Amino acid sequence: MRREEVEVHADPVDARLGTRLAELRAERGWSLGELAERSGVSRSTLSRAERVEISPTASLLNRLCHVYGRTMSQLLSEVESEPALLVPAAEQPVWEDRASGFVRRSVSPPHPGLRGELVEGRLAAGADIAYDRPPVPGLEQHIWVQEGVLEVTAQEVGHRLDAGDCLRLRVWGPTRFRCPGPGEVRYVLAVVLP
Repeated sequence: MRREEVEVHADPVDARLGTRLAELRAERGWSLGELAERSGVSRSTLSRAERVEISPTASLLNRLCHVYGRTMSQLLSEVESEPALLVPAAEQPVWEDRASGFVRRSVSPPHPGLRGELVEGRLAAGADIAYDRPPVPGLEQHIWVQEGVLEVTAQEVGHRLDAGDCLRLRVWGPTRFRCPGPGEVRYVLAVVLP
C-alpha cells in the first residue's frame, strides 16, 4: 500500500468524498490518466479513492485540491450538509488522516460569501506532514498553537511555534507541519482565500 493510501471501512464522509472526487473529475471531462498527469498521483490510487476503497491522506487531498482550485476545507465542506451560520461544537466536521496521525476539525467551515475559515489541527508526537504545493496559490494562513510544539517550514524557512505563538504567512510553495513531541500539538489554523 502506498503512503498516500489508507484502507477504508465504509466511513460515510469518505463515501461522500469519493463520490465528490469522481464528480469533480467528470465535470472537467478528464480521464483518470489526465488527472494522474495533472496531480502527480497514480491512476490506481485515484481510482481507489473514487471507489472508496481507500481513505485519501491529507497530502493526496492537497494535490487534488490544487488541481481543482479549492482549499481542503472547501472540498470537505462540499461533502457535508449545507453550512449553517452557527456551528455547534458537536456538529463541527472532523476528518482524520490515519496514516500521519493528523486530526482536522472544521470549526468554521467555508460559507458562501465568506473568504475565511477556521480549523483546529492536532498532530500526534512525531507526526510529519509535507504538502508539495498550496491548494490555492497565495493562500493566507494564520497558525496559532494552543498546546504543544509545532514546527512549520514554508518558503524553505523553518519556524518553531510554542504554545501561544502565531505564525502568519501566504503560502506559495511547499510547506511542512511537524510535531517534534514529546506530546501532541493542538493548533488553530485561520485560512483566508486570496
